[in-house]
Amino acid sequence: MNLAFQLARPLLHAMDAENAHRLTIQALKHGPKLGQGPITSAKLKRHLFGLEFPNPVGLAPGFDKNAEVPDAMLAQGFGFVEIGTVTPLPQTGNPLPRLFRLTEDGAVINRMGFNNDGHTAVLQRLVARRAQGGIVGVNIGANKDSADRIGDYVKGIEVFEDVASYITINISSPNTPGLRNLQSKADLQKLLERINAARKSRKPMLLKIAPDLAPDDLQDVAEVCAGGAVDGVIISNTTLSRQGLHSPLAKETGGLSGRPLFEISTRCLRDFHRLTDGKIPLIGVGGIHDAQSARAKFQAGASLVQLYSALIYKGPGLVREICDGL
Repeated sequence: MNLAFQLARPLLHAMDAENAHRLTIQALKHGPKLGQGPITSAKLKRHLFGLEFPNPVGLAPGFDKNAEVPDAMLAQGFGFVEIGTVTPLPQTGNPLPRLFRLTEDGAVINRMGFNNDGHTAVLQRLVARRAQGGIVGVNIGANKDSADRIGDYVKGIEVFEDVASYITINISSPNTPGLRNLQSKADLQKLLERINAARKSRKPMLLKIAPDLAPDDLQDVAEVCAGGAVDGVIISNTTLSRQGLHSPLAKETGGLSGRPLFEISTRCLRDFHRLTDGKIPLIGVGGIHDAQSARAKFQAGASLVQLYSALIYKGPGLVREICDGL
């Protein structure tokens, strides 16, 4: 698969970024099945949330928004895959163009806006592949025009808790206006109370937060998450910061991911781990591009890591590189 990527990369990078992504998804869906499954060894296995992860390197959401290719990506070596973000109703997302490669910075800016096929279509795909096994998490969100955004998250729990290995509550995308307000202490308490009241099982539930939270706001999130309100926290989503960028595309609005996110997301991870005395399991995301950067996330307090943007530049062989390095 990595050889195929190296051959295809010049063509893919000559295309519009979103068209290249669609082509990749279609190739994974309809092309020959490549890869041997999740990389694993006794040293790589992790036990967390009542699950056994073959290795601690996961695919972050955004690549497979609609659960079209989770098994193809597990075959590339990932220890787990998170699909989504999925909203109750299908939505087209923001106007095009909305996905940009910042090649000079090893980064990506997106303002996708939770474009996805909706609960019903994604649920059907997850039910159809359930016998395949593997750890597949579901990242849920709220529709842009929803009159009850908290209710949208409750629906996500109700729809997916039987088929997801775990569920992630995504309240930190910068591309749905007002969504990040749910990270405020009062709104977050209300959100988690309603979600926990709706949970019928103890399927692991994680919260995904932004890296741009002020210290006091991060402390508030830590306090709300304490005491079992969530099973874990994913740190972090994309950033609105543009510090140190060189690409002329840096002026584009949206969330920034890739290498420039590494420092800010890792600092947020380290601070959250300190604020919670290491009592809440954390997944480190943001700027991972090699074994050293993955290792830094673990040193900052992560139990697992996820990546996506680096695949655009380095291909699926990156998973093996990181696992070998770990």
